[in-house]
Amino acid sequence: MSTEPINLPAQKTTSLVNLNWDGKVLMIRPTGPNIGQRESPIITEEFSPYFKQYGKAVKFLVLDLSTVSFMASMGLGMCIACRNQAAAVGAAPLLFGLNKELQALMTMMKIEKLFRIIKTQAELQQICSK
Repeated sequence: MSTEPINLPAQKTTSLVNLNWDGKVLMIRPTGPNIGQRESPIITEEFSPYFKQYGKAVKFLVLDLSTVSFMASMGLGMCIACRNQAAAVGAAPLLFGLNKELQALMTMMKIEKLFRIIKTQAELQQICSK
């Protein structure tokens, strides 16, 4: 059994998620429109190796939900798992691209307290360039 680290691609696209790693920012963009019971564990399985491989090099985690219109409880769990993995390596968790319904859901479930909510692309670029 090999202990060699797996070299993950800087960009990865599957039917459920787009991942982009630039050396500092890990962007996770579910392809939507729904994140439910089927999609959540698959998306989590896709992003988890990036935290394992890059660890403390990840300075910002951006969870871009701009293509998502519906999120079930399993999707909320995926958001929390994503945030927890970011916190474990010291990365700042950012939520971007929330529509009104998702913003209301995140507020009602108090998940917005776990992330910094980013409203504009300009704000996202400014924060991630620090």
